[in-house]
Amino acid sequence: MESASLGLTCCAERVALFKALTEGSQKFLALAVVAPIAGGPSPCGACRQLLVEYAPDAILCCADSRKPRDWHQFVVSELLPNAFLHR
Repeated sequence: MESASLGLTCCAERVALFKALTEGSQKFLALAVVAPIAGGPSPCGACRQLLVEYAPDAILCCADSRKPRDWHQFVVSELLPNAFLHR
């Protein structure tokens, strides 16, 4: 959910994560982030934090929507070392 006022923006990654969580999902195997960005998009820091909290072991695939076969793969927990976590 994009906004001209950046502070009001809620990235698609968070919208999808929150929707899945409110629908009862608890285990995530894989996630995809796709947009028309050269080399594929990468989640922002806020999205990385939430993904690490709720899907640390999930595979994250990032791709340029104009070249969907050219994608990159990461384990979510690798994207944010030393994340803030409830212990």
